[in-house]
Amino acid sequence: MFKRLQERLNEALRTLKGTGVIKEGHIEAVFREIRRALLEADVHFQVAKAFLERVREKALGQRVFESLTPDQHLLTIIHEELKTLLGTEAQDLALKGAPPHVILLVGVQGSGKTTTAAKLALYLKRKRLEPLLATTDVKRPAALEQLLTLAKALNVHVYPWGKRPKSPLALAEEAIDFLRTSRYDTLILDTQGRLHADEALMKELVQMKQRIQPKEVLLVADAMTGQDALKLAGTFHEAVGLTGIVLTKMDGDARGGGALSMREITGVPIKLIGTGERPSDLEVFHPERMASRILGMGDVLTLIERAKETFEEERTKQLEKKLRTKSFTLEDFRDQIRTMKKLGPLSGIMGMIPGFSKVASEIDSAKLEGRFKHVEAILNSMTRQERQRPEILNGSRRKRIASGSGTRVQEINQLLKQFEETKKLVGQLTGNRKGLRGLLSGMP
Repeated sequence: MFKRLQERLNEALRTLKGTGVIKEGHIEAVFREIRRALLEADVHFQVAKAFLERVREKALGQRVFESLTPDQHLLTIIHEELKTLLGTEAQDLALKGAPPHVILLVGVQGSGKTTTAAKLALYLKRKRLEPLLATTDVKRPAALEQLLTLAKALNVHVYPWGKRPKSPLALAEEAIDFLRTSRYDTLILDTQGRLHADEALMKELVQMKQRIQPKEVLLVADAMTGQDALKLAGTFHEAVGLTGIVLTKMDGDARGGGALSMREITGVPIKLIGTGERPSDLEVFHPERMASRILGMGDVLTLIERAKETFEEERTKQLEKKLRTKSFTLEDFRDQIRTMKKLGPLSGIMGMIPGFSKVASEIDSAKLEGRFKHVEAILNSMTRQERQRPEILNGSRRKRIASGSGTRVQEINQLLKQFEETKKLVGQLTGNRKGLRGLLSGMP
């Protein structure tokens, strides 16, 4: 998301290099490019106009600090204003006080409400809550089945309809009654997807909110919707009083400006974002981190948080020791590939590392994932002894591995050579972009 916007903003800022003081004549052309980049990214024109006016007001006439070049100075201002545009500070779900807690999910058809409901259940379990899922969508035949399938994989309970589905309002009230007498403390209520122009369904939603008194009313919105997202958010907020927005498909390639505009237009905070297809791919929205990612400045804090959830501390210490003592083996290499895959798409991981966003944007994500699968197939075709002692891989062993992995002996040789180079590069990757390029391009 925001890949093209990031590229255009950085191109515009490069024209300011070599200037001592930022003056109106210097930045007019830059602002034209930034305005064009924002509009092409589907940012609402009023939002783009107000944003640039605030940047202009802060930038004009300010002398550049000794430690900053003009482009860096303007980048700092843009970063601050982007952060303000997106909400300044992260806002998690407001589930304080005594349970039960009720979360009402609303949105249009196809926005990802049901999938988000399941992800949200896992998110709350990690916060040591006991979530209960329920749906009031009696119009879509597979609504309950879909929720049951998703919940089963996460070991989450779903409130059943019984043999005869009742009205959405009756189902919501029954689910609340069940919640109060059960061990569960939080109800996530999925509702029927509706068009914001459907007055009857919107009226039903208003009645439902009045009856169940949810602590959170979350609009689930597809980040790829574009300008329609603004009308959607405005209509739902006016009708039911939204407390937050959940943006789905933030890992997509759409322009994403509609998502940027939603908080500014409605005043409703973006609380959570869906960053992938896995159940764990739901996280708190951090305006400052997103602003940094849009500007190609990385997002190290999110990467660290993901890593803490994925890597076991003891195994991490063992890995560090092996790297220091040069006892890192192909067995360890395979384990790390498997663990890295749990963090998410590799191009997305690189985009969070400062200085590597351009590298990530230049790499074909599908091709990159394919390379790692190829490498894993080769490693899986080796015996444990061969992975631990690659020096025993003679000609006949390499032929067997090639046959088992559907590759050629030359590719086995290439991987082994690259593995030795990788061990030497491990300590340099964070500060050496050429090292990362070499590692990726050298994979079979």
